[in-house]
Amino acid sequence: MGATYDGAGTNFALYAENADRVELCLFDEDNNETRWRLSEITAFTHHGYIPGVGPGHRYGFRVHGPWAPDNGQVFNPAKLLLDPYAKAIEGKVQWGEAVFAHQLIHPDRPSEIDSAPHVPRSIVVDPTFDWGEDTAPGIPLYKSVIYETHVKGISMRHPEVPQELRGTYAGMASEPVIRHLVDLGISAVELLPVHHFVSEHSLIERGLTNYWGYASIGYLAPHAAYSASGDRGQQVVEFKEMVKALHAAGIEVILDVVYNHTCEGNLLGPTLSLRGIDNETYYRIDPHNKRRYIDYTGTGNSLNVRHPAVLRLIMDSLRYWVNEMHVDGFRFDLASALARELHEVDRLSSFFDLIQQDPVVSRVKLIAEPWDVGEGGYQVGNFPPLWSEWNAKYRDGVRDYWRGTDWSLANFASRFTGSSDLYGFSGRRPHASINFVTAHDGFTLADLVSYNHKHNTANGEANRDGESHNRSWNSGEEGPTNDPEIEALRKKRQRSMLMTLFLSQGVPMLLGGDEIGRTQQGNNNAYCQDNELAWYDWEEADELLLGFTKRLIGIRNAHPVFRRRRWFEGRRVRGAGVRDIAWYNTDGTPMSDNDWHLGYARSLSVFLNGEAIPTPGPRGETVTDDSFFLLFNAHTEPVTFTIPEDLEDYYWQVVLDTAHEMTCADLVAPADAWQVEGWSVVLLQQVSEEVF
Repeated sequence: MGATYDGAGTNFALYAENADRVELCLFDEDNNETRWRLSEITAFTHHGYIPGVGPGHRYGFRVHGPWAPDNGQVFNPAKLLLDPYAKAIEGKVQWGEAVFAHQLIHPDRPSEIDSAPHVPRSIVVDPTFDWGEDTAPGIPLYKSVIYETHVKGISMRHPEVPQELRGTYAGMASEPVIRHLVDLGISAVELLPVHHFVSEHSLIERGLTNYWGYASIGYLAPHAAYSASGDRGQQVVEFKEMVKALHAAGIEVILDVVYNHTCEGNLLGPTLSLRGIDNETYYRIDPHNKRRYIDYTGTGNSLNVRHPAVLRLIMDSLRYWVNEMHVDGFRFDLASALARELHEVDRLSSFFDLIQQDPVVSRVKLIAEPWDVGEGGYQVGNFPPLWSEWNAKYRDGVRDYWRGTDWSLANFASRFTGSSDLYGFSGRRPHASINFVTAHDGFTLADLVSYNHKHNTANGEANRDGESHNRSWNSGEEGPTNDPEIEALRKKRQRSMLMTLFLSQGVPMLLGGDEIGRTQQGNNNAYCQDNELAWYDWEEADELLLGFTKRLIGIRNAHPVFRRRRWFEGRRVRGAGVRDIAWYNTDGTPMSDNDWHLGYARSLSVFLNGEAIPTPGPRGETVTDDSFFLLFNAHTEPVTFTIPEDLEDYYWQVVLDTAHEMTCADLVAPADAWQVEGWSVVLLQQVSEEVF
């Protein structure tokens, strides 16, 4: 499928089941168009070989067929169409009537305006690349620390990145950015969409663009605007060089992919590719009104993953990014939409079947955003065993606890220990839970503790967009303040949530920039803010928070007790008096069933036994680590924790205390009690008596 260069010419192939005929359109350097009918048709694939056409050549398709909107058919050969299998795309959409297949005044009638001067071109690419000794880091998921970031945003304002490389794949691969990631201790970057995308007309009219990129139109093409070297195939090389550089630093690359919809919107949207190639094949059409799409995504359309050609496109795309671009995994946007066979979300859908048996895709990291906007779309905990999931219940449970919400203890403890209530019953392990407190969609961490309400007026939607947020953080006035007490409280809450995130069982995901205190000034939906509001402000980085986060990730990476591969069992370890995990009240007594459901209780402690941590293996192998004791206090005032009787003989080192910005290293002899400040966590590490 697509354009395949063999050294002497290029073969072109396009699936268009209901089309009458397909024309290949080649463009020279002066934009003169030459049309070739693809006269060979095999299994609804129109194809042909053109000698002399090679890398850098620009092309598109014109597809002929019925104009019958009542039957879901909107063929219009006046519209130049992108190849769904294009590996590179050049140019932008110039918005106007020409890019619509229908007449704007009479939507029932086809537009006769030629769209070629106004739409992007597909590019023939040279697949060769010197990967040298590139090797995938192959980091087990349970050891992973994921860093969600935007390719452009991370380097656009970095003072050490050369100006010409900022905001590009090359900027992402630059030495200052990679040094930051390595020093931070993360193991993988999860990149917001890099499939080629198009900004919506409504945004362009408001002087904005689609910054996040959840509007794909090319599932095999890296987004051209992120290339510093050109868009005639150079973007492919530059992307590969970025992956190679990150791999050399031991960092994996995970792509956020959007296979649930495209940027073509509803039936009144532009015709740029799939709609004009074969609307009935590629989109979910309402069987009761074929003018309309079934929309599980909130964008106007849903891809028809029930059709074999669409499933093939998705699978070919996934394999291409693994085999040819060397990426290490995928995060699937609105993944529930891909699992809908008829209407309900189906764990045994064709999509999951194909993933499960695929020898390439089944071996990389697969992360689901386990919801869509359709009925029954919220599916946290319900994806198959091969998958991990963005755990929104973790996000909500941790936020509620650190907000001081009543009745939150039991939920908080479940999230901290890996959410076995969601994943333990289906043969999945703790690493099925991708834990996060903040993500691109929502407040940054600094804003989360500083704003009780969203401030999205810059998006031009009268502040109606984005998640509503009015649950108080009791942090005083909203936004920036010169009050040192309020600022200290906010920073303490940031540290406490980071401590919770990185010491929880499961896989932590850090929103890029949270480690340096990045703010979006209260905008919790910065999808259209391709400007300094969303770009990382490196010159104003919170260096103390950065140092704290580095220390925290270092502790996680060094100690397997925080990243167990099996669930806690509550059993005693090697005949010792303490179980593998033990929860305690502030008075040192074990938590009872009743204690978990006291509405006013907001403090508790947990002992993590490192003496024997089971690992998967035929002989029940174990590893040994230090033991740790964590004291959580989500009250406003200090709380004194009585040391439990079965831990009274332990010696402790205070490793971290979120009440303080600097790392602690106090040694504590056996003690009866320990005081924890309000909104704080203290991490104690067991040490031997000999250190005193």
